[in-house]
Amino acid sequence: MQAVLKSLDLDPHPSTLPADAAEFSLHARMIVGPSGSPGEESFDLTVCTPEWLAKACRKAGGIYDARHHLVVSFTDFDQRVLHDWLAARVQETSGDTWAEVGERLGRLGFWEFEDYRP
Repeated sequence: MQAVLKSLDLDPHPSTLPADAAEFSLHARMIVGPSGSPGEESFDLTVCTPEWLAKACRKAGGIYDARHHLVVSFTDFDQRVLHDWLAARVQETSGDTWAEVGERLGRLGFWEFEDYRP
């Protein structure tokens, strides 16, 4: 079973960031499902610059748990490049079951069913 990125939502939208916002973070929600099949689930991550991450680290007392973060360069940031990179990363994820795929993608973004126990 192979995954495919069905949609990507960014909040705030990158177009609303100030032109000199070298220190920024965006909440990214990927909607992912099995390739060629119905169904989808969400995976959330923080897209941020190294400057934002450094500030978050300082505010946390020098140690910041950066799980589910993707660090991007402010000067090279391009929403289309981000989308294409995430789509490729999702598409290269496969497994025998959707649960396996979800667990693997959960290393990139917080899976809505992460830690779920029936």
